[in-house]
Amino acid sequence: MQRQRRIATEEAFATPEQLEALADRIAAGDDSADAPFWGMMAGSANPFAQRVKRQLLDLDDERLAIMDAEGVDMHVLALTSPGVQMFAPDRAAAMARDSNDRLAELVARHPRRFAGLATIAPQDPEAAALEVERAMGKLGLNGVMINSHTNDEYLDEEKYLPIFEAAAASGAPIYLHPRAPSRGMAGPYLKYGLETAMWGYGAETGLHAVRLIMSGVFDRFPGLRLVLGHMGEGLPFWQWRLDYMFASGSNRPKLELLPGEYMRRNMAITTSGMNWDKALAFCIEAVGIDNIMWAIDYPYQTTPEAVEFMDRAPLSDEDRTKIYAGNAERIFNIAPLADELEMERA
Repeated sequence: MQRQRRIATEEAFATPEQLEALADRIAAGDDSADAPFWGMMAGSANPFAQRVKRQLLDLDDERLAIMDAEGVDMHVLALTSPGVQMFAPDRAAAMARDSNDRLAELVARHPRRFAGLATIAPQDPEAAALEVERAMGKLGLNGVMINSHTNDEYLDEEKYLPIFEAAAASGAPIYLHPRAPSRGMAGPYLKYGLETAMWGYGAETGLHAVRLIMSGVFDRFPGLRLVLGHMGEGLPFWQWRLDYMFASGSNRPKLELLPGEYMRRNMAITTSGMNWDKALAFCIEAVGIDNIMWAIDYPYQTTPEAVEFMDRAPLSDEDRTKIYAGNAERIFNIAPLADELEMERA
């Protein structure tokens, strides 16, 4: 098989200030559904937590060594969930700006190895919109990541409209990334530790994406692109039923398209943390090969298994190239490798 360029599109990093602030919030008695995971992460004796924290903070050394060992050309980086969305607005906005500055500096140091998704603080929608513009303009980043709900609110509320206006105007894809369920839905998930990646992350983020569809935001901004990880957080599987129930319901908003049509026109999905041939085959059929990007979910999941999965997936070379790199180049405005080499020669 011909060597493919490999761009991993949901790869996390952290700053020391973010991890310290999260630990302080948990120690102060945070009662959100994010608390059990980040409480575990703050514990010094947990081997998983220690490895993940080390790899979240490392950007130039171990990360690049693992990428080189497994033939991964680029990470599309974003500040790890829940980003800055658990903090007061002023502090969150300052943390977001600092994180984005550091990310832009890293990309400038390693332009062929890293691209970046900006962090914003939806707690202050106007300031968040300005940060979208700064990140996509001055900093030259590749999109925005928002970690689902903020203060138990969802982005379909009218107050968050400036964020979408800025994203649409600047051509910024919005990666809607999971966090633990909001307080209104979290209770039943907590008994068996289901609030995180086992089930709650996908349920929470899938709900959020459906709310955005139903809000009419994609009629308002038809060029807006939303990215969902983990093979679409369950939405591709529910596409037929979403369309059926929407068409048969009398108490739902009037939209220009069916929900599934927005999924194929305005959304893209990544394979992060879902290294399963059957899921990939179904998603290709449901949302189309041009709307799927490869991802690892580093460091929460391991690089070798994600590479092996995509290398062995029953795909044509053309389709594998699209998922491994071509779709990411188009959706996140990443220069194709041939263009980068040409620029270097010039």
